Amino acid sequence: MVFDMKRNKIFKNISQDKLLGHKQCIAFHEAGHAAAIYLNNKARNLPPAFFQILLKDLNSMSEESIMVYQVDCIARVKGGRSIKSLPYSADTLHKSTDHHHTMGALIKDHIVAFEVDIINLLIGPLAEAKYIAHTDDELFNHKLVDLEALKNYGGSSDLEMAYEYLQCFSACKQQQNEKLDELFDVAFDFINNRANWVAITKLANYILDSNKNIIDCEEVVALLEH
Repeated sequence: MVFDMKRNKIFKNISQDKLLGHKQCIAFHEAGHAAAIYLNNKARNLPPAFFQILLKDLNSMSEESIMVYQVDCIARVKGGRSIKSLPYSADTLHKSTDHHHTMGALIKDHIVAFEVDIINLLIGPLAEAKYIAHTDDELFNHKLVDLEALKNYGGSSDLEMAYEYLQCFSACKQQQNEKLDELFDVAFDFINNRANWVAITKLANYILDSNKNIIDCEEVVALLEH
């Protein structure tokens, strides 16, 4: 009987540790995405984009559903895209720049917003990957974490959305991949910037400590600007 009680206690502690680990991974994933939306838009003089961080109560979910870990089913950033709907093809955009200088300036702003949306999507799973690497005392670099590896960090839906954007950028698969590689490098640089990582960590801790189901962008901005 005593042995069974001890064993149950050990199993309970393991389950609690797993739950806490998943909460921390989710917090860094969403913190990376949300912080990127605010900081990248600000750095590139884009208008602020409204967003919310939506989180489910993991304590009320079964361990099986948490272990499957489909991040979108547990937490997500709602909104935050500068491009409200996917743009028409880039070929049309480029042709427009040839006819009117003012239109050309607008198209350039549109392309900046287009690229920033993709970068912000990639930063979410990258933030989770970096957090896990640091926790496990492992290296974090391009060789160990490539685009395909993002699927291991809740990034499947982020990559799907990025490819939806890129289909509007070009019909050529090679050009899509080259652009995605380029933007992935930018996202990696963002994560490896010390000030950005401090901001992401601060927001992740706020997500964990606040225990809220909804965090509005005003809260995020106030926290990061404090």
